[in-house]
Amino acid sequence: MPPHHKYDLLEAIVTSINDAGWNILYLASIDEHPFRLQIYRENESFTVRIYIWHITHGGGTARPKNEYRIQITGTDHFQQVPGEKTLILGWWEEGDVFAGWDVRKHGGALGQSPSLQIRKDCLQRAAENVFSPCDKGNQEIAIAFRPDFLVEYVRNLEHLHDFGRSQEDLAALDAVAQHPEINVEDIQIADNARKITIISVSKKLRDVKFRNRVLAAYDYHCAMCGLQLKLVDAAHIIPVNHEKSTDETRNGLALCVLHHRAYDQALLTVWDDYSIRVNDAQVDQLRRIRRAGGVDTFLSNLGSVIRTPVVINDRPHVEYIRIANYIRNWKT
Repeated sequence: MPPHHKYDLLEAIVTSINDAGWNILYLASIDEHPFRLQIYRENESFTVRIYIWHITHGGGTARPKNEYRIQITGTDHFQQVPGEKTLILGWWEEGDVFAGWDVRKHGGALGQSPSLQIRKDCLQRAAENVFSPCDKGNQEIAIAFRPDFLVEYVRNLEHLHDFGRSQEDLAALDAVAQHPEINVEDIQIADNARKITIISVSKKLRDVKFRNRVLAAYDYHCAMCGLQLKLVDAAHIIPVNHEKSTDETRNGLALCVLHHRAYDQALLTVWDDYSIRVNDAQVDQLRRIRRAGGVDTFLSNLGSVIRTPVVINDRPHVEYIRIANYIRNWKT
């Protein structure tokens, strides 16, 4: 098969996966389409076969203005292999949005000049809300989503598309897409797999929105050392599993991976005057057990106070800092 020449689309996929903190192994040449990748993080791993084309308007006066599509070229059928997830994706460059179709609905020969459709309003809602299901009728749905939802889409691929089997369940999924803060435990879904999926989607949407707001507030710099390099996380000040935690921006700190881990392990913290404090007792213990290599460099890269967001309402809430330090056993 000749080269597919879709390097820009592969780059969008790879960037989305890496930005989510996942790693990639290439299982075939990047000149081959579909792309074949293994994506993994910690104890999770997926082998994916990805068909992808640009999303464009359907064209012609006979087609609705709201109809967008991928024009399928270079293949006469979508190959499905046991143990792999087969993705049919489109990329809408105007809105930086992916769309995914259910390969199980398109398992036969594709015929001449095949295409798959999605409505523009679904793409626009995904650009705004991160994620949007699109009902295509006949129990089939397409899924539109921003790049920061791609891994979640892979993880829940089949279950997400299964929401097309029930109009009631699909309405619940659409409600969560628009309002992820609603209490999903109160949503009535009889199918257990779809119930688990909607909880996972709700959590992911809240995480994505929290991360985006916090990183933007700190201009993607670590609050403690100023590092960027796309190595910065959005950390909760009050841990997310604590009853008083919140997804407000002011309960967040932008921290590089090193200082995020040090913060979570109480090697350092932020005080209520925004000063950075180091746990001297921990440092002394590390010296005693000969595990303090690099500590002087580590300490020298810290500022005396954190960088704070320009917008006052985005700055760490003093009460949240005090609660966090109390539950991490910091002493005054």
